[in-house]
Amino acid sequence: MAAFGRVVLRSRQNLCLRWSSSTAEAAKPALSSTEVTESTQQQKPGRKPKRFISPEFIIPRGMRADFPVKNHVERLDMLRRRAVMDIPEFYVGSILLVMTSDPYTPGKSQQFVGICIKRGGYGLGATFTLRNVVNGQGIEICFELYNPIIQQIQVLKLQKSVDPHMVYLRDALPEYSTFDFSMEPVPHNAEDPVPVLDTKVILKPPPWYWRWERTVELRGIDTEHMRENHLSDTRLKNMDAHRKPWMEFDLMYEYDTTKVEEAVLKDMDYFENVVRRKKETTEKAAEEEEKEI
Repeated sequence: MAAFGRVVLRSRQNLCLRWSSSTAEAAKPALSSTEVTESTQQQKPGRKPKRFISPEFIIPRGMRADFPVKNHVERLDMLRRRAVMDIPEFYVGSILLVMTSDPYTPGKSQQFVGICIKRGGYGLGATFTLRNVVNGQGIEICFELYNPIIQQIQVLKLQKSVDPHMVYLRDALPEYSTFDFSMEPVPHNAEDPVPVLDTKVILKPPPWYWRWERTVELRGIDTEHMRENHLSDTRLKNMDAHRKPWMEFDLMYEYDTTKVEEAVLKDMDYFENVVRRKKETTEKAAEEEEKEI
C-alpha cells in the first residue's frame, strides 16, 4: 500500500507540474508602461539583448522529461518551417493579418485581420485565435501556427495584453474587436519595448460566455462598470469567495524555464550551422562547376 500511495502521489505531482508549466508563460502578466520604462533603464548598457523565444518552443516540464528526443526533433521541424515562412514576434493583444491558401480555389488566397485573443498548445500543435467584428457579427478563426496553408503572417500592430488571454472580448462591446481589413501596419522599432495594451473594456449585459466576476486576476475588464451595472447583490457577495490572493506566492504555478530555453537556443544554433554549411557547400559546388565550364 505504501508503494501504491507513492505512485499515486507521483502521478498527481506530474499532472500538477504539466498544468503549471504549460500555463506559466501565458500566466505572466505584462508590465505596465511605467514598469517597462523602468526595467529598460535598469538594464546594463553593455549587455546583449535577450533573444526572443516564441512561447510554443517552451515545452512543459513534464513532457520534456518524458520525451527529450521527440522534443528535439519537433523543434528542428519547427525551425525548418520557420526557414520557409517568416513567423514574426506577436503576443496576445497584437493585431495580425493572416493570409492562407484556399483549398477550394487553387491559386487563390484569402486573408483575415483580427486581434489575437488567445495562444494555445506547444510545439507543432501551437495555435492562435484571431477575432474581428464584421457587419456586426463577431468572427473568430483559430489558426494552426505551423499549418502549411498559411502563406503569410503580418503584424499590423505589435502590442501585448496585460492578461494571458482576451477571451472576454466575446462579451465586450464590438468597438474593442472591430478592425478594418485595409488597416496599415504601425511601425515598431525592434530595440524599443513592446507596447502594453492596458485598455479596460466594458462588458455587455449578461448572459456572458463566462462569469467574469470570478476571474478577478484579469486586469483588462472594467470591474467598476461591471459591478455597478451588471451584477446582482448575490453575485457581488460571491465575488470575494473566488479571489486567490495566494497565487502570487504559489511556486508551483510557475517554474524556471532556464534549462528549457538553453535547449531551445542550442537547437537554434545547431539548425543555423546546418543551414550555413549547406549553403557553403552549394556555393562551393557551383563555383567548381563554373570553373570546369
